[in-house]
Amino acid sequence: MRLAPLLAGALALASAVAQAQTTPQVGRTEFKVCQDPNNMPFSNPKGEGIENRIAELFAKDLGLPVSYYSFPQRMAFVRNTLRYKLPGEDFRCDIIMGVPSGFDQVSVTKPYYRSTYALVFPKGGALDGVKSTADLLALPAATLKKLRIGVGDRSPATEWLAHHDLVDQGVPFPMLSPDPEHYPGQLIERELADNRVDAAIVWGPIAGWFAKRVKSRELVVVPMVSEKGVKFDFPMAMGVRYGEPQWKQQIEALIEKRRPEIQAILRDFGVPMLELESAPATSSAR
Repeated sequence: MRLAPLLAGALALASAVAQAQTTPQVGRTEFKVCQDPNNMPFSNPKGEGIENRIAELFAKDLGLPVSYYSFPQRMAFVRNTLRYKLPGEDFRCDIIMGVPSGFDQVSVTKPYYRSTYALVFPKGGALDGVKSTADLLALPAATLKKLRIGVGDRSPATEWLAHHDLVDQGVPFPMLSPDPEHYPGQLIERELADNRVDAAIVWGPIAGWFAKRVKSRELVVVPMVSEKGVKFDFPMAMGVRYGEPQWKQQIEALIEKRRPEIQAILRDFGVPMLELESAPATSSAR
């Protein structure tokens, strides 16, 4: 094993962490975040989301104020935020706080958490006793056929239903609505809470946070397990522009330095978390 490159890499990381603790990048006067203004539990204008809290944490370390440039997270989000720049002006924002590892529209950092899609259902109903994907599939056929399972269109959940001959039980819900007031958590907060569907399969952070918010019914969150042909779990990273390696290195150093605080924030929001893997994966998350 060649130790010299490993030692050099370790020293470089240690130096980057030390710089990230106190020194903002030269010429940077704000920690400028690209965000969707209506995308809880990740972000909102009040700064209450997971990504808002992590941004505040990083900005404090850099000695910079946080600013946000908001645009609905629909098609062309990156072009209209991270890459948006008028002649003679600075870029409107410099970082997207949550992107799937392997997302090629940005230069992705190392991942900072890994989550999975989850099944959400009300306690006291037909799904009582379901604690895993296997338990769900083991339910009597008559019970399964009666279920209405809300799923995001074009999500792994729709593939999973097809794999298990449950397409007719799926109730599709648009994840990328043109309505800026739309948000993915409505599937839980409205459709499930109001008994329009019996269960929902959504991205883990959305499942965990909205299940805690609903007060009219106690909701159960069961993480889904990836299987052959259907991947439910994905590592999540941050994204910066290509061609800015120093900024990316600084962000990665902050991720490493603040990993315990980041994990605490994720737990506070009820995010189902899995152990991080070394290899990134392209994702259908969020």
